[in-house]
Amino acid sequence: MVFDIKQRFCVKFVLLPLQRIHRASAILQALLRMAITDFLAASDILSAINACKAKDSFSPKTFFATVGLSKRSPPEIEKVFKILDQDKSGFIEHDELQLFLQNFSKGARALTAAETKAFLVAGDMDGDGKIGWEEFSALVNAS
Repeated sequence: MVFDIKQRFCVKFVLLPLQRIHRASAILQALLRMAITDFLAASDILSAINACKAKDSFSPKTFFATVGLSKRSPPEIEKVFKILDQDKSGFIEHDELQLFLQNFSKGARALTAAETKAFLVAGDMDGDGKIGWEEFSALVNAS
């Protein structure tokens, strides 16, 4: 009897809320990914992803130009920045840069260590080891 009460408690107050959180998180991630295609053409995204399929072939400036981001308005560029800033810290850090391509296409590869470092060097103007909004905007606009 005691086990049955504990089991019901765990299901009602632990398991079900965790399942709801997981489901909500998956929905939110899907919505964030869909937001990129709200203002960038899927065909441009595919072209940009295909252009850097080979390891060590990624260039942020080339990618931004190919995907069409460099032609977009500051609010649209900021939307992309907020999607890339997955921990919502206000910066795109090393770990987030490694997964950069996957934000544009779910099956895309991770950036190599060399590509990630080059991306960080290209975008980090103040040398703090991360890319802020203004730095990201300047990098996109230089493309």
